[in-house]
Amino acid sequence: MTENNKPSGPDLSKGVSLTAFRDSKLLGHVGEEDVLLVQAGSEIFAIEPACSHYHGPLAEGLVVGDTIRCPWHHACFSLRTGEATRPPALNALAVWEVARDRDDIIVRRKREAPKPSTAHRNAPTPEKFVIVGGGAAGFAAAETLRREGFAGAITMLSDDGAMPVDRPNLSKDYLAGNAPEDWLPLRGQDYYQDAGIDLRLNTDVSAIDAKTRNVTLGNGDRLPFDRLLLATGAEPVKLQIPGADQPHVHTLRSVADSRAIIKAAESARRALVIGASFIGLEVAASLRARKIEVHVVAPEERPMQKVLGSEMGDFVRSLHEENGVIFHLKDTVEKLDGTRATLKSGAVIEADLVVVGIGVKPRLALAEHAGLAADRGVSVSEYLETSVAGIFAAGDIARWPDPHSRQTIRVEHWVVAERQGQTAARNMLGKRERFDAVPFFWSQHYDVPINYVGHAESFDEVAIDGSIGGKDCLLKYRKDGRVLAIASIYRDLDNLKAELEMERSRG
Repeated sequence: MTENNKPSGPDLSKGVSLTAFRDSKLLGHVGEEDVLLVQAGSEIFAIEPACSHYHGPLAEGLVVGDTIRCPWHHACFSLRTGEATRPPALNALAVWEVARDRDDIIVRRKREAPKPSTAHRNAPTPEKFVIVGGGAAGFAAAETLRREGFAGAITMLSDDGAMPVDRPNLSKDYLAGNAPEDWLPLRGQDYYQDAGIDLRLNTDVSAIDAKTRNVTLGNGDRLPFDRLLLATGAEPVKLQIPGADQPHVHTLRSVADSRAIIKAAESARRALVIGASFIGLEVAASLRARKIEVHVVAPEERPMQKVLGSEMGDFVRSLHEENGVIFHLKDTVEKLDGTRATLKSGAVIEADLVVVGIGVKPRLALAEHAGLAADRGVSVSEYLETSVAGIFAAGDIARWPDPHSRQTIRVEHWVVAERQGQTAARNMLGKRERFDAVPFFWSQHYDVPINYVGHAESFDEVAIDGSIGGKDCLLKYRKDGRVLAIASIYRDLDNLKAELEMERSRG
């Protein structure tokens, strides 16, 4: 439904001509509900028009076969069933029955939503699957196991105190005060009970025995497994300077971290963000939304230059400066003495709130102690299986053979972790499905979204189409003539097409 609560476009239940379609799509309504008609080949489908992730407009998306992809964050839905086939969307969309009378299309009744699998209750099996980690990959794996009909036991072990949440929100809308608390959980508490997923929060895992197929918990209990998924994620790199352990110095990874920063922001006058990473600058933008003075200190010449190049780095800096952020680049913080931060340059910043965003490191200790092969991450095959059969790894810790860059890569992207969790789950069930998705992430800075597909650890050329300053651009990052990655601002459809092209030219 549109914002004025009135349905838009023609009444599709009365029929509409194919000539009214634009780019194979037509937005209309049935009763009080907005409906999107989509022409895919010779077929016409009717589907709910807003992505179930952040309500992106599917009318501006890309039709691929009998699916449609969201322009904002690249979720994908089946036009036939409405099922969310690719993250970050998890919930299915409604679909309607369509009849055709020559060139007229008539939308009829809404189809019943497919019922979630109850295989775990109807036909339990003795198999025991254990997932270590309560983040994007772990949750996506647990949900996919049930969606695929797995009827055995699923135990999900998380050292966090919160249920799996929408982590990107923690540095964006939630931190800025624009998203309520109830937006955060990926699923409500009832979901885990109904799906038969034994979610154990505040649970440490101290060891994995690959030979006896046991997980040892922090309290000494042992948990047997037939298949295991390691999805331990990453943790913030700690600042190693005097005063970094003070209570007003924060990192941001968990719900508790975000809540602590929000609480501190209620009385803070000036914030110091150490690091011009994506997280650091998203925090800066969110704190500016709370009317706090923000200073950013980082050693780089320009923010995000290593990932986005110099032109985009300059743009990101100017965007933040237009919104009141004060940068101290090519500088570092040497010590924190109370609220007094002393920089290497000799400058001093008084700040009653400090947020450290100097990167994260994969949590590899469990994997390494279990004897799993590692190379700056847990080494996995194209099926996300580790060097030990039956043990899989996904998310921030996994280093996998990427067919597009032709390298083994490890990336710390939310959507990649979700997609790997789904693929790992299917492979735990014996599907032998290669993980060959093109990496994707997005970053939000005030009203400017940056979408990025592919992976370029380095590049020797950046081709710019459009205007970065005009917030209408597509950047191609090349190495030895090959396009390895693409970034865009408000070129959502072009970004989707670039992702599709990469998928079709793997290897």
